[in-house]
Amino acid sequence: MGHKIQEAAIDIADKLRVLYNLQLIDSRIDEIKKFRVNIPMEIKSLEEEEFQMKENLENIYEEIIYLKNNIEKQNKNIKISEILIKKYEKQKDNIKNNKELYSFNKEIDYQKLEIQLYKKKIKELDIKIYKKEDFLKKNKNVIKNKEEHIFHKKKELNQILSENNKEEKMLLEKSLFFSKKVDNNLLKTYNKIRNGVKNGVAVAPVQRGAPLGSYLAITPQKYSELIQRNKLLIDEHSGRILIDSELAEEEKKKYLVFCSKKKKNKK
Repeated sequence: MGHKIQEAAIDIADKLRVLYNLQLIDSRIDEIKKFRVNIPMEIKSLEEEEFQMKENLENIYEEIIYLKNNIEKQNKNIKISEILIKKYEKQKDNIKNNKELYSFNKEIDYQKLEIQLYKKKIKELDIKIYKKEDFLKKNKNVIKNKEEHIFHKKKELNQILSENNKEEKMLLEKSLFFSKKVDNNLLKTYNKIRNGVKNGVAVAPVQRGAPLGSYLAITPQKYSELIQRNKLLIDEHSGRILIDSELAEEEKKKYLVFCSKKKKNKK
């Protein structure tokens, strides 16, 4: 009788090991899928950032052109006023009375005042141009570095995507291998729990008295049953299959060794 109980315990422990290996693999596949969904969004975000940066730069160039055109306009206005002043000065030579003299002097003074206003505007426009060109000068390298960063980041993300695709193919084969080791009912239970929880974790190691990711501790009696590894235990709060942390750690080390070997073989 005792021999049969021992055999059952070994059988349960083996099932738990297989299930936890399946969980490690499926969790990594979940990560890869999540990353695959997020990569296009991240690349899009980087491209939008690059586009916005170039657009802002283009706007500054256009503003500088507009300001320079405005200066040219003010200079033309100065020339027009200077021509008018010369014209009025010349006409003063042929005046017949004080009233005409007063009128010409008034026009000349008005044009001189206009010239002062045009020159004041030119100074203001020059200051604006200087500030914008100074900004472009100071940010030229910043923008260049930003563009290089975005280029390399996109390249890096695409590289990770390519590596993840290879890893996922290998993991799916391994997942199928472990799935075949589990009887159908247990596999259905495992998949049902996985689909019912947010993070897809159906097999949870118990650490410090509570299942990983949960704040609710299991009872000492359940913990005692857990470390004996002679039956499958379900957490009443989260609905997950429980395993002890020692078993989990053993399988995790094997899994990491397996993954590192695969990576070396790929190289």
